[in-house]
Amino acid sequence: MLPTGGWTLLAELFPRLHTSLVAMAVWTPIHISFPAGGQATEEIFLRWIHFLAGITWIGLLYFFNLAATPALRRLDAETRGKIMTGLMPRTLAWFRWSALVTVLAGLRVYMILLGEGAVNAGHLPPEWAWRGHWVAVWVAAYVVIHGLMMPVSGPMDSAWVRAPLITIVVAAASWTILDWNNGPNVSSRSLSIAVGGGLGLVMLFIVWGFVWRAQKRLIRWTEAHIKDGTPMPPEAAKLQRRAQVGSRVGFWLSIPMLFFMGAAEHYPFLS
Repeated sequence: MLPTGGWTLLAELFPRLHTSLVAMAVWTPIHISFPAGGQATEEIFLRWIHFLAGITWIGLLYFFNLAATPALRRLDAETRGKIMTGLMPRTLAWFRWSALVTVLAGLRVYMILLGEGAVNAGHLPPEWAWRGHWVAVWVAAYVVIHGLMMPVSGPMDSAWVRAPLITIVVAAASWTILDWNNGPNVSSRSLSIAVGGGLGLVMLFIVWGFVWRAQKRLIRWTEAHIKDGTPMPPEAAKLQRRAQVGSRVGFWLSIPMLFFMGAAEHYPFLS
């Protein structure tokens, strides 16, 4: 507690501070000027949605990998089953839909930025063929990564084997994108987003095409097991392992993804 003199000092200062704040509010002019044109408003709205959804997505991804999965391993099967049916459906709904919203909003912002950059450089906005090349490269990268995540036994299920191979795939896709799109009129921001956004696209595919496909079946089987005593199918352990591998791969891909997305605005190092 404050001594008596301290309370006396606060009692004397508060009225003066209150008077000063009121005077500032009354006499200090505040100018609010919104940018002209609808595109600026669209862009800030999309960025806002992109940030909100992205925080939700990546936050849940980190929660799964850093907190939930290690904790679940220490619980008995009955408790894990109750958590699986009680917590995971709602959590995974937020997880996958926030991932989709993040990527869709980010793609639209990227198209706006590419168009602005092209116009400022005196060129036409990027053609759909270029956008198709970007999508094709990262879809191809996901297809290969998907195959690398499938094994749940043997040498290919080792992180020491899988991680280097996925790293090679990501590096090759990134280099291809940078090599195709590099030029005197291409900004470091565009190149950084081409890589970071591509990694985000791959992570989205992992969420919907790998993790969720396994988890929705596991949730359904676990609910039937708890309610009706239905035995878990033999492939349940295999699907559980695949869901864990997909989540862990997405976790590691998020690290370079976040670097490139941050570097797009704050660290221009590509040319």
